[in-house]
Amino acid sequence: MNCRSEVLEVSVEGRQVDEAMLALLHTILLHRSTGKFHYKKEGTYSIGTVGTQDVDCDFIDFTLVRVSSDELDRVIRKAVAEFKDALGNSGSDGMGQISLEFYQKKKSRWPFSDECIPWEVWSIKVNVVNLANEQERQICREKVGEKLGEKVINIVEVINRHEYLPKMPTQSEVDNVFDTSLKDVQPYLYKITYQITDSLGTSVSTTMRRLIKDTLAL
Repeated sequence: MNCRSEVLEVSVEGRQVDEAMLALLHTILLHRSTGKFHYKKEGTYSIGTVGTQDVDCDFIDFTLVRVSSDELDRVIRKAVAEFKDALGNSGSDGMGQISLEFYQKKKSRWPFSDECIPWEVWSIKVNVVNLANEQERQICREKVGEKLGEKVINIVEVINRHEYLPKMPTQSEVDNVFDTSLKDVQPYLYKITYQITDSLGTSVSTTMRRLIKDTLAL
C-alpha cells in the first residue's frame, strides 16, 4: 500500500499557533471521521450521525468547523498545546512541523505486536513570525485568515479525490481501522506527532512579511 503524503505550510504570529493548527487538524478529522457503528449482526450495521460545530478564532479572522465531539476536541487541543509549548521553548526561531497520520492495524501472530500501516499523512510546517506593532498584528490577523481559508479548500479538494480508504470493517475488525474509544464519533485510527527544527526554510515567513509590508504601503 502506498501512503499518501500531503504538506501544508503556514506562517503565523505566536498567539495564532494553536488556532491555526486546530483549524487545519479539525478540518482534516472532520472528513476522516464517521458516526459510531451500530452492529445488528456480523456484516449488518448502521452508522450514527456526525454533528458539526462552528468555532470563532480569537486571534485570526476565521471560523473553523469541527466535529461536535468534546472528547475529540480535547485530544487535539492537548497535542496542539504540547506542540506550541515545544515551539516556544525551542530557541529555533519558531519553526516546526506537526503531523497527522492515519493508519490501520494488521494483526500479527503471537508474540509479535500488531503492525501499524500508515495510509495517509498530513504534515503542517509552521513558521512563527515576530511582528513590530499592533497594526502589523491586525494585518496578520486578516492575512492568516485568508490563507487558512485557502488551505481548507485545498484539504477538501485532496480528500474528495477518489483514492485509497480502508474498506469498511466487519465487527470483529473495526478496531483495526477506526478509533472506537470515543463515545460520540469514530475517526479513522490516527496519531499526531511533531518535531521542532530550524531547517524548514523561510519561504513562508518571507511571503507573510511581504504581504504585511505591501498592505502597509497601500
